[in-house]
Amino acid sequence: MKVIISEDVRTTYPDLRLAFLEINGMRIGSVSDKLTQRIRESAQMMRDSLDLDKVKDRPDFRAYRDFFWKIKVDPTKTRPAAEALVRRILKNATLPRINDFVDSYNIASAETGIPIAAFDIEILEEPAILRMSKEGEQFFGIGMTEKKSLEAGLPVMSSGGSLIAVYPYRDADDSKITSETTDALVITCGVPGIPLDTLIEAAKKSRDNILSICGGHASKIETA
Repeated sequence: MKVIISEDVRTTYPDLRLAFLEINGMRIGSVSDKLTQRIRESAQMMRDSLDLDKVKDRPDFRAYRDFFWKIKVDPTKTRPAAEALVRRILKNATLPRINDFVDSYNIASAETGIPIAAFDIEILEEPAILRMSKEGEQFFGIGMTEKKSLEAGLPVMSSGGSLIAVYPYRDADDSKITSETTDALVITCGVPGIPLDTLIEAAKKSRDNILSICGGHASKIETA
């Protein structure tokens, strides 16, 4: 599955990069004991090394907060995904358990500070395109109760005729990863100010976690 950044996004956000890969042939379960232990260990390392009061000042979290303001999402009310996970851990709460695949990349997201998106390849049409939204496009995201009509000029990911994400804020419900998914597209979502090497490292951590828990095989990590 190819991922393309359109010229309108490159013009508006010339420093925006992303990394992506496919993972195929998985068997996705729920609440793996091995994964539970991995989450506990990772969470304890974060509690030992991070300060909740200083999280908002991290340069990586600040970059995503700044980008959220640009796409008209208030990051003081809706935190960027990786920051939200880290804050949850530092408050001694457990990570939300969705399924073994999502839980695996959530660990990588929290450890690297990078939001990660994933989509069921069976639902997609090649290529997936990061582009600017058109006025009135409809988006139904995970956790939403009704479709939202978008204004023009927001970064979105589309596949065929469908929107699969408002980037890097929320993935679409139709293409989310479930226990029935066998093949997935994983994207580490960059914004201006985030080094490409960090995105690649997040992709590697996601890949290794997912393969360890869900099996399957991974493609080469590519960048756009």
